[in-house]
Amino acid sequence: MSQDNLVGRTVAGYTLLAHVGEGGTATVYRAQHPTRGLAAVKILRARMGQDPVAVKRFLREAEFGARLDHPYIVRTYEFGEAEGMYYLALEWAKGEPLASFLTASGPLAPDLVAKIIGQLGAALGVAHRAGIIHRDLKPANIMYDPEGQEARLLDFGIARDAEDDPAQRLTRAGFFVGTLQYVAPEALSGELVNEQADVYSLATIAYHLLTGQLPYPGKNPRELFQQLLSKPPIPLNQASKGMKFSPEIETAVMRGLERDLVKRWKTVAEFAASFCQAGADTADKSKSGGGFLSSLFRRRKE
Repeated sequence: MSQDNLVGRTVAGYTLLAHVGEGGTATVYRAQHPTRGLAAVKILRARMGQDPVAVKRFLREAEFGARLDHPYIVRTYEFGEAEGMYYLALEWAKGEPLASFLTASGPLAPDLVAKIIGQLGAALGVAHRAGIIHRDLKPANIMYDPEGQEARLLDFGIARDAEDDPAQRLTRAGFFVGTLQYVAPEALSGELVNEQADVYSLATIAYHLLTGQLPYPGKNPRELFQQLLSKPPIPLNQASKGMKFSPEIETAVMRGLERDLVKRWKTVAEFAASFCQAGADTADKSKSGGGFLSSLFRRRKE
């Protein structure tokens, strides 16, 4: 049995019931807590616990999550070290990764995509106002509940604080972080990015949800890397044969995918509001998202 298989153990009061996922640095379990009920518990792999940088990155993810409180962000309960292990306990979110839902369902209707993008835009707006840039937005990092049509953001593992001192960064200059299919072109140099990088990734998610395709057709990382740096994305209305969207939807998405930061939407709120309005306009008048949108993007008073 792997030393990272901890099913049956109790860590910081969380009884680990089942293994539900894993990455290069951590393993995720469904767990039960005496007062909180079901939870997701992420445990840093034993070998990574000996790496100070890996530990710092793991705890930073936890700290960022703990700073954010929003209905469309998976809640962080607690984190720390227990029994010689570093752990992060999260709310157990209903549903499945948005990536899995998209694979099973195929392209989604514009009004549903608008609802999802509106929810994610609102969540990201809270993160950005707290000074947190996500940097790894993708369907695999979003939980989606089809029954409630609710999307929730998670995984701040490579997020950064906008106030970070570049000298204290955990990623070496010249190495980009993120997922190549969704990462903003300006991130490829390894330089620090701002909120507009998350705008680009969110626009890519919208493109993918609408068409089932990605803006660049690269078949391997090298090809995709070169396309991101030198070619324009495939226009939304050319992404999938037989699929056509309104000019307003296409304009909103393609402006989000602009390589030129001067032309790209400046904030996720601007992009999401424009996209959602365009999506609502394609739906029945009785299903207009006006009230929903205004509540999502109403800024807190100073």
